[in-house]
Amino acid sequence: MWDRFIRACRREPVDCTPLWFMRQAGRYMSEYRSLRERYSLLEICKTPELAVEVTLQPLKAYSVDAAILFADLLLPLEPMGAPFDFQAGEGPVVHSPIRTAADVDRLRLIEPEQDLEYVLKAIRWLRQELDGKTPLIGFAGAPFTLASYLVEGGKSSHYLTTKRLMYSEPKVWNALAAKLAEVVRRFLRAQIEAGAEAVQLFDSWAGALSPEDYVTFVEPHVAHVLQDVMQLGVPVLHFGTGTQSLLELQKRAGGTVIGVDWRTPIEEARRRLGTEVALQGNLDPILLFAPRELLAARVKDLLARAGKQGYIFNLGHGILPQTDPDQVRFLCDWVHEQSA
Repeated sequence: MWDRFIRACRREPVDCTPLWFMRQAGRYMSEYRSLRERYSLLEICKTPELAVEVTLQPLKAYSVDAAILFADLLLPLEPMGAPFDFQAGEGPVVHSPIRTAADVDRLRLIEPEQDLEYVLKAIRWLRQELDGKTPLIGFAGAPFTLASYLVEGGKSSHYLTTKRLMYSEPKVWNALAAKLAEVVRRFLRAQIEAGAEAVQLFDSWAGALSPEDYVTFVEPHVAHVLQDVMQLGVPVLHFGTGTQSLLELQKRAGGTVIGVDWRTPIEEARRRLGTEVALQGNLDPILLFAPRELLAARVKDLLARAGKQGYIFNLGHGILPQTDPDQVRFLCDWVHEQSA
């Protein structure tokens, strides 16, 4: 049913609970691993034919209710003037971290139609391939998450350098976050104009912030993105991890759907956020490694607590590379069966 996911995002009645997964295409699938033997991650992202192929792989294997574009959060950074690559065992590495006012000044505001044309081309091709059968989700990284990679020079556990910049150089921080927010706003708009039928803002590392720091240093920039994109009329999903103390602030910043990770009971999120937004989540990804009886029981309980209206089933974060594809297939079928 094509509109199951869209209807749930709009809090309309559905025949059963829709589901999709973050990282639903990727390293846990043999089809993807065979491609990675020939191409790097960035080569796949920058080659529309390959990005389309990888995006469609899980749709052919599982009964997911939405496709999500295969791309990477960091793609806007290179045309902004902050090149990066992926190093084995380390993840993304930014070659020249951004830490001073002069560094921020050198970053350019990009035009997605020119600078990220390969992403938009993949979206247009995907819409043709999907042919109205499955909605397509576009996405981008949120200002704090992108800034943390830029400032740290890669992934981090404590965000020491990022937070030190926020606290000691608030003008530099806000200039960086504002520039990233404008790039993300343009990028999400361009994805929708190219054919994305929903978009998700990934603020993956926002849970590292206290509510006070979120309000002071992050919320205005997220709101700049989401309040604008929401005017385009497509579902806008707002996701973070470790955000139990930030849920109301995320709702205020924007989004028609709020993603909830496994640390927050779904009924608590509903009580705190009300019925004005839909919810998405929130199974622990590691439960896919549990015995099937336990997985089935936890999913059944989650569905009962979440209710059917205004709810999209998802994991609380992405599928892990070691996940058994048969468990993913079982999970898809079980969610639909139990919620029908």
